[in-house]
Amino acid sequence: MPAVFLTIDTELVWRHHVAGEPLATQYERSFEPAGVGISYQLEVLRDHGLKACFFVDPMPARLYGLAPIRRIVETILAAGQEVQLHLHPHWCGAMVGDQGRHHGPFELIGRPAEEQAKYIAEARDLLIAAGAPAPIAFRAGSYAADDATLTALGELGFVYDSSHNGSMQPWPSQIGLPPAQIAPCRHQGLIELPVGLIEERPGRLRTFQICALSAAEMRAALDHAVAADHAAVVIVSHGFELANRAGTGANAVHVRRFEALCAMLADAGAPLATQRFDAVPPLPLDRRDAPLPPSEARLRWRQAEQLWSNMVAEYAA
Repeated sequence: MPAVFLTIDTELVWRHHVAGEPLATQYERSFEPAGVGISYQLEVLRDHGLKACFFVDPMPARLYGLAPIRRIVETILAAGQEVQLHLHPHWCGAMVGDQGRHHGPFELIGRPAEEQAKYIAEARDLLIAAGAPAPIAFRAGSYAADDATLTALGELGFVYDSSHNGSMQPWPSQIGLPPAQIAPCRHQGLIELPVGLIEERPGRLRTFQICALSAAEMRAALDHAVAADHAAVVIVSHGFELANRAGTGANAVHVRRFEALCAMLADAGAPLATQRFDAVPPLPLDRRDAPLPPSEARLRWRQAEQLWSNMVAEYAA
């Protein structure tokens, strides 16, 4: 039975900083946009009895202090969900009110392990200072990790990484694994849990992400994982993903997908039990799990739905 990791990347959104929005507006549009942010998602997870991992990026505390990070960490922990570490290094060097003119590197990749370790260690310490337990799992911002990232994580005591995304190879996801690798494996001393994928066309991969797949594709991918006895399924979303890009209105397509996914997982029960990184039983490693094969009918339906999402739902106030 696949172990399901429902992961939600949780971050202060850079574009709102670049727009010069005050911190209160940035917080609302990043973490609680349009009533469908973290608090809403926590309620839906609770109602369906599901576990989720919130990968939280604490680096904006460099600019704005720990208060906003502590607030979102406390919200997640109070709901009984787990917090693990996310990291966008471009917040290093940023300044309040500079509208993004100053920043650090946007990706970790290509930098020596010791330099990456400094970024990760700072982020870990900030997350702990914000009230989170010491993290054992990591996801790089934009999936921008390479083997040096995993080396740095191992030296810092991390157990899991979930940055490998074959749909984004060779840039910016550069971990030395095959693009279609979705089964957990031991790599560079860590357990790598690649993000889920489907094959939308022969040889073309797509991330198992709320804003990327239709409900029909998600159901088919989950059914495929059970039928093929996959070791794990890693699903991706973001705290802001159910709203439009401006953070001012709900995206009804994405909301329906999230609710449908949670209902699927709840209805499936034990065959698709959601897991936490801090309590997961030993995972079978190095299986030959393969992504869901392509379906022209599912693809065409999602393209039509995506067109509606991009042209109508995205602009709902």
